Amino acid sequence: MANAEKDAVIADMADKFRTSTAAVITEYRGLTVAQLGELRSKLRGNATYSVVKNTLTERAAKEAGVESAFEGQLVGPNAIAFVEGDPVEAAKGLRDFAKDNPLLVIKGGLLDGNPLTPEDIEKLAKLESREVLLGKLAGAMKAQLTQAAYLFNAPLSQTARVVDALRAKVEEQGPVSTDAPEDAAEAASTTESTPEGGDEA
Repeated sequence: MANAEKDAVIADMADKFRTSTAAVITEYRGLTVAQLGELRSKLRGNATYSVVKNTLTERAAKEAGVESAFEGQLVGPNAIAFVEGDPVEAAKGLRDFAKDNPLLVIKGGLLDGNPLTPEDIEKLAKLESREVLLGKLAGAMKAQLTQAAYLFNAPLSQTARVVDALRAKVEEQGPVSTDAPEDAAEAASTTESTPEGGDEA
């Protein structure tokens, strides 16, 4: 490989280290071309899986400032999964493939610039995917909005019931008589015109 080509590969890998959500290094010794193709299909949509040269990977990792994440791992035939999608789904894909194909060895990696051990990647694979978490969040928000709507509407419905009850009561009692106040005033006037002490002598 010419120097210019090597430099281009290093620059491309360094850029992937900087822009990818995560990167997982694996040893694929003994896997067939067909098996590697199956793994790429399993990761499609979340990660790209590329066979890499250790010396170029080391230089790219150093250029990207993440060399500590791959210290001691760049030996043997390696490939790296560069994760652009959901890192949980990518970790699940690698873990599940490794279970069915023990020749794939997950060696480590990095997530958001932080080193990952194989145990960390296993824990990541056990988490719920981003879609599931978003679905749960949406469900919780919907429940809260429904509850809030009920609380806002409850006073209005109660007010409507009170108004309906008052209207029914008024209709049941019939119209209010306008003569009653005049009769009361006339009775009061008669009482005031009678002198104290009873009948006249």
